[in-house]
Amino acid sequence: MTEFSSFRPLIVGIGGTTRAISSTDRALRAALLAAEDAGARTFGFGGAFLSHLPHFAPENRERNEKQREFVEMVRKADGVIVASPGYHGGVSGLVKNALDLLEDLREDERPYLDGRAVGCIATAAGWQSAGSTLAALRSIVHALRGWPTPFGAAINTAQPIFDASGACTDPKILEQLAMVARQVVDFARLHHR
Repeated sequence: MTEFSSFRPLIVGIGGTTRAISSTDRALRAALLAAEDAGARTFGFGGAFLSHLPHFAPENRERNEKQREFVEMVRKADGVIVASPGYHGGVSGLVKNALDLLEDLREDERPYLDGRAVGCIATAAGWQSAGSTLAALRSIVHALRGWPTPFGAAINTAQPIFDASGACTDPKILEQLAMVARQVVDFARLHHR
């Protein structure tokens, strides 16, 4: 086994909604499972966790335990996958609040998401919102000095795509989520050399 394939990067997932069974949470979980299949270690911050983060206030430097846990895990990450629902054509406040908290990484040796691939996933009940949300996510990742993967998944959830167990029932969407995950894992391995 080569060093490239034996390195197990840590991929951190961020995203979801306040509903634990949302399409966004399920898409993020599917992408993290694909990252594990590609040999990565994963850790996910779903909507249930993100909903307990206080509103980011740049003037307030005090952080609670959940905020510190979140920032520290992203600090350790070799790659990140972000999934957001499309709310009125943009990123949800829940996901944006979590990403705003990464301001705490500003003074790090690797500031913000510098040197890390970030896979972007957008879910929405329509193509227009899914596309504009994906574009917004990619812009946020650029602003945080991350490397958006060449492929981002825009998922139209107007029709059910997950079964009662949370498994994706559409092979094309499952492959899109796996492609996002593989690109994050591959970039993390390349950057590790």
